[in-house]
Amino acid sequence: MKNFTLFVFTMAVVAATFSSCDILDPNEHGQLVPKTVDEDPSLPSISVNGTMLHAETFGNPNNPMIVVLHGGPGGDYRGMLKCSKFSEDGFFVVFYDQRGSGLSKRHSKDTYYSEKIFIDDLDAVIKYYRRPGQKVILMGLSWGAMLATGYVNSYPSEISGVVMMEPGGFIWRDAEAFIARQRSVDVMAENINDLLYLDQIITSSDHILLDYKMGLMGASENSEGNKLGNAGPTPTWRSGAVVNAAAFDIVRRRPFDFTTNLSQYRTKVLFAYGELDVAYGKAHAELVSSAYPNVQLVEIKGCGHEIPYEGFDTIYPIAKAYLDTIK
Repeated sequence: MKNFTLFVFTMAVVAATFSSCDILDPNEHGQLVPKTVDEDPSLPSISVNGTMLHAETFGNPNNPMIVVLHGGPGGDYRGMLKCSKFSEDGFFVVFYDQRGSGLSKRHSKDTYYSEKIFIDDLDAVIKYYRRPGQKVILMGLSWGAMLATGYVNSYPSEISGVVMMEPGGFIWRDAEAFIARQRSVDVMAENINDLLYLDQIITSSDHILLDYKMGLMGASENSEGNKLGNAGPTPTWRSGAVVNAAAFDIVRRRPFDFTTNLSQYRTKVLFAYGELDVAYGKAHAELVSSAYPNVQLVEIKGCGHEIPYEGFDTIYPIAKAYLDTIK
């Protein structure tokens, strides 16, 4: 009788506990992943080139402009917000989550027709904020640095300087090689288990669940022994699964080449790579950076791929010295 009474009491406590909890509905916006700008009007946003982008700025809008470009495709700028410090050095710093990424509006896969749509979006962002005669500098990480180069290749006279951190490659062949090294993991490693486990439990074509799944899969890039040299998680809002899949479909159909006009760009660019990123390394940095005629190549000690987050204190004075020559 005593055991039965204890059992009844325990079950009552469990029932009371669960009855007081909200059950997450994966179809309810804002439950599994944060809402996007078209769902939450309180988020800072701009409307350009037929989409709504999550965006914010720091500093005097009359100062030389730095446009910060996050990685992915499908990442967001949260992990690059330390770069807002350049606003204290006389720069106007612009952040935006790229189309279909972070907290920006989601689109169906068939709306991503080529890599040019990302360049067109960047052009629209620059024109949205730019004052007459204002200098523009691009600062990008990984895919963001590739996008910066794609823009310079299209508009070499419009950009006064570029700070790039570990771009995969400016032609698809080089980027593909880096991605292959980055993902060449031991089949028994934690990160491969993460990927297999997720494929077993989540299947959906819905943006919410796909973004949630991609966010969890991204944890493999930060697991122990990762090839990128990341020490741990980097802050992020929400992954863009559909734009990521669309971007890879685009390059498989039509590989990009962002080097066709780079010989015209004689301005010095700052090119940084992380000491601990074994998938990247000095040899790949030299190969990729050689597409630019005038390069300052630097190794950032003590960090891996996520330079603007993990290695910001190291790259900041280097980038500041470079940027001060552009003012």
